[in-house]
Amino acid sequence: MKYALALLVAFAFAAPASAQTARDIVGPAGVVPWSAPQLPARIIVDPPLPGPLARGQVFIQYRADNLRIQPVFGPNALDVSPRIGHIHVTVDRAPWHWADASGEPVILVGLPPGPHEVEFILADANHMPLDRAVVAFTVPATTTPHH
Repeated sequence: MKYALALLVAFAFAAPASAQTARDIVGPAGVVPWSAPQLPARIIVDPPLPGPLARGQVFIQYRADNLRIQPVFGPNALDVSPRIGHIHVTVDRAPWHWADASGEPVILVGLPPGPHEVEFILADANHMPLDRAVVAFTVPATTTPHH
């Protein structure tokens, strides 16, 4: 019993050599002003999750590096540090897009079977583009109704 407990404690406090800090993943704390020059903002977009896609539902996860996704807009928002912004989403090169500041996955349902692409534009608080990514995928023909 003592051996098992010691082993459990050792594993709980052991960190892998390649462990990343919270700052490495989510960026600097939003409560501390950023004093150094900020690295360029960029967007990282994953392909749609395969399980929902097989049912005709598109769940696309993304994240921003060197920018916090926040629902704050206007000229004074450009002075916030670390910088804040949002995304613009365009489906299949439509002439319109929508802005999203939730930071949550983009979910699309009701797309017809076939090839599609979704463009993500990372924008600052005044909608100026900072980075762009496009994810292409194919919605399979399904017999399952969308809910």
